[in-house]
Amino acid sequence: MSVPQRVARVEELPLPPRARRIFCNRTLNLRAIRAIGYDMDYTLIHYRSEEWERRAYQHLKQKLHAFGWPVSDLEFDPYLTMRGLVVDVERGNIVKANRFGYVKRSYHGTRRLGFDEQREVYARTLVDLGDPQWQFLNTLFSLSEGCMYAQLVDKLDAGALPGVLGYPALYRIVRASIDEAHMEGQLKSEIVADPERFVQLDPEAPAALLDQRQAGKKLLLITNSEWDYTGALMTYAFDQFLPEDMTWRDLFDVVIVSARKPSFFSMQSPVFEVVSDDGLLRPCLRGIQAPGTYYGGCASMVETYIGASGDEILYVGDHIYTDVHISKNVLRWRTALVLHELEDDFVATEAFAPSQRRLTTLMRQKENLEYQMCQMRLQLQRKRGGYASAPKESASRLEKRLAELRERVTELDAEISPLAGAASELSNPHWGPLMRAGNDKSHMARQVERYADIYMSRVSNFLFQTPFVFLRSPRGSLPHDPEPGPGAEEEEGGLG
Repeated sequence: MSVPQRVARVEELPLPPRARRIFCNRTLNLRAIRAIGYDMDYTLIHYRSEEWERRAYQHLKQKLHAFGWPVSDLEFDPYLTMRGLVVDVERGNIVKANRFGYVKRSYHGTRRLGFDEQREVYARTLVDLGDPQWQFLNTLFSLSEGCMYAQLVDKLDAGALPGVLGYPALYRIVRASIDEAHMEGQLKSEIVADPERFVQLDPEAPAALLDQRQAGKKLLLITNSEWDYTGALMTYAFDQFLPEDMTWRDLFDVVIVSARKPSFFSMQSPVFEVVSDDGLLRPCLRGIQAPGTYYGGCASMVETYIGASGDEILYVGDHIYTDVHISKNVLRWRTALVLHELEDDFVATEAFAPSQRRLTTLMRQKENLEYQMCQMRLQLQRKRGGYASAPKESASRLEKRLAELRERVTELDAEISPLAGAASELSNPHWGPLMRAGNDKSHMARQVERYADIYMSRVSNFLFQTPFVFLRSPRGSLPHDPEPGPGAEEEEGGLG
């Protein structure tokens, strides 16, 4: 007779709040990952986006004022655009599309298009990001650009921008001007001089990377930012939260600055070692041969040096195209996307939860009434046509019952409408949540789903998951699946 063994009781730790979880599109075993690469801007370093973009907007405004454009009355509106929107440069519109490319909401300049006007313009049009007509605002650095473009469309329509030949030319000028503002370095100099104003510190991020390093992962920092900017920002954001005998550079096997992503992932480029804090460079004719800080180079050099490739490497960034699309498609690296806006969306969604439950209940009632109406209409049609199994009730009685159902639906609509309107404006009064377009997934959500194996609101979410987690993608839902029972929503999220 066997004696049952006693099993030690393990104290269950609470799950992290939803805003701090990691969400999984494609199952990922972090134990199988040998190296983790990180972008810096809006990945390891979180900016106060409204403060950053307001200052970027001011630099852009100064450039346009130098052209003689009447921009002195314009002010930055952080809610006028958001990441995930698409600029229709042919029409001067900014749109939010669903996962299939159908336009669900649109603005011409700063004016929202009404339902009939939007239908007339876009009923037969699908957003195709491969077409230059559509420019995807896929990073938080796009907020100032999108805001200025929308405001200038209004001025162009009013005839206040002489010499500008249409909406596409206007977009090209705005795009080039904001790029120049970033490239000239004045904006970054202001950030380095006053990081407290622009950088949102995350004391948990260094600990998350320490966990990974101690677990045997090779850590990489691959950023397009220059060395002096990278060194200053990482020192400010990381060193104060590390053990006294460490600096941020001790976390990484390899640091690559001025990487020129996305070409870094697909093209061969020379690499230089940064041999002094003032940025002195030394050519590395044999590629990367030792731990250190490098300028330029390419992904194949990194793979050769660390002795890992493909799905053994996870790259974490904030830019759909520059960070995760190319690294996945070209190198087959695993990918993680940082979407800081998720935290605001979660706060708004949780606050709206009682109203959402009421809205869901009302919509189910409406669906049931609409089903009854359709059946009643069919019965009335059969009665009048005298075919099939025509009902015994009189046509007048059927008409009365149909009118009663219509009246009840109208009453429901009066209660549903303000709730549905509020749901569509969560987080942003113009555009709503990042990952939703009405009841459907947004075009942004489709890009995330397609290119990011996992996504999260910040890098420090790894702290809750540990370097040993097995992240499982949830079972994909289909329209014909049974409706989930109470509490099912809490089980989502790929927590492994």
